Amino acid sequence: MYLQNFANLPNFAFRYVGMWVKQAQSFKRDIMKDILQELEDRRATARLGGGQKRIDSQHAKGKLTARERIDLLLDEGSFEEFDMFVAHRCTDFGMEKQRPAGDGVVTGWGTINGRMVYVFSQDFTVFGGSLSETHAQKICKIMDMAIQNGAPVIGINDSGGARIQEGVASLAGYAEVFQRNIMASGVVPQISVIMGPCAGGAVYSPAMTDFIFMVKDSSYMFVTGPDVVKTVTNEVVTAEELGGASTHTKKSSVADGAFENDVEALAEVRRLVDFLPLNNREKPPVRPFFDEPGRIEASLDTLIPDNANTPYDMKELIHKIGDEGDFYEIQEDFAKNIITGFMRLEGQTVGVVANQPMVLAGCLDIDSSRKAARFVRFCDAFEIPILTLVDVPGFLPGTSQEYGGVIKHGAKLLFAYGEATVPKVTVITRKAYGGAYDVMSSKHLRGDFNYAWPTAEIAVMGAKGATEIIHRADLADAEKIAQHTQDYEDRFANPFVAAEKGFIDEVIQPRSTRRRVSRAFASLRNKKQQNPWKKHDNIPL
Repeated sequence: MYLQNFANLPNFAFRYVGMWVKQAQSFKRDIMKDILQELEDRRATARLGGGQKRIDSQHAKGKLTARERIDLLLDEGSFEEFDMFVAHRCTDFGMEKQRPAGDGVVTGWGTINGRMVYVFSQDFTVFGGSLSETHAQKICKIMDMAIQNGAPVIGINDSGGARIQEGVASLAGYAEVFQRNIMASGVVPQISVIMGPCAGGAVYSPAMTDFIFMVKDSSYMFVTGPDVVKTVTNEVVTAEELGGASTHTKKSSVADGAFENDVEALAEVRRLVDFLPLNNREKPPVRPFFDEPGRIEASLDTLIPDNANTPYDMKELIHKIGDEGDFYEIQEDFAKNIITGFMRLEGQTVGVVANQPMVLAGCLDIDSSRKAARFVRFCDAFEIPILTLVDVPGFLPGTSQEYGGVIKHGAKLLFAYGEATVPKVTVITRKAYGGAYDVMSSKHLRGDFNYAWPTAEIAVMGAKGATEIIHRADLADAEKIAQHTQDYEDRFANPFVAAEKGFIDEVIQPRSTRRRVSRAFASLRNKKQQNPWKKHDNIPL
């Protein structure tokens, strides 16, 4: 009997063990279920940011939330978030009782039309988007990764500035972000989108990025706000007047573009990214194009008016040269006497710098020189070829220009073109007078292809001014002066003197400009040119 019971023992043990295993598995499943549920609950809480009430307040102002902005900016389903559960460490002023997940900024990476970008989006619903130590660490992490992995950084700014409760720790956080901006400059494209307040030290991070976009009526940038201005200087000014989108796109040149709302601004950022390389070691992207490279534009033969003093719209030429007439203008509302922006030739990105005869006769001045110089340096940093369209009667004269330092500012553009090693093609359409001829990517500044239309006039100055200097003794005789002027025009009001000296590679027909320019850039795709070794240059700032 005992032997029989002993024989049945293994079956009993196996049954007992099996029951225990099943119970353990069931317990484990319950635990895992609870853990997963907690994860989802934590994620849902983090996604709410400062809570539904504050989200509704954000929407009531016509603004999107931080996460909605990222969803619009990136390809659907591409966003991978970092540091969702990071919380601040401050224990002063009762802050330990409020520790929202994410700490006021959403960070991570995703794709724009399949190309990787890193992004951070400040959440105004959490402590007004103010920057804390941990908030800054989140931003620094993705910027470090962007430099390491060679991808653009897009920052969406909507912040009240440094978090006062954290004192110097928040200021240190800003400085850490600034240092990353400096290290990333010229390495990966940096784009700032201002979608709310950006004040105090917060403005310096966007200021060091390559492009700044603003939203009309809902974003502003200033170092000191209206209240401080009133206290110190007794000036009464609104936030919009002091640092709104209109101010920074038309007067200060701080911002590169302003758009009606968040949706439009983010759509334009996507469009801009399509023109840019991911980093300074990659070529700009090549897109499919549906335009004939050798397309002839007969209308360009009549673009230049018969009267040399009559203006025309240089944008017409740009649109007729580029693929499908597409042109993405940068700083459209500032220094309109010069045009900067991106187009494509045979699907490849090209930076365009062009004088605009419609404004100030296309003269160079302080603002236009600064605007063009910065654009040229960006293109050179990221291997974007540069097309320069020239119709410039010289630098704008006057005491305001001289007192404002036009010499140094004009030298910035000269310096930028001279140090650029990317392919450079220049087309002179009409006037190229004086020092402005030299500055605008002349052959003497290592221009690769320098073309001129038959209507081009390349000289030290216009015929009238030159005649009055050369033949000063005949000023009293109108007939003689007229004859001298005519002689000067016959001699210099054409591109052939410069062509004789090799300063112009070819005089081309206006109608064939797209074909000649496209072929020129195609021949320069393998260009390699290096400047002498230096730690860095000393551009006249």
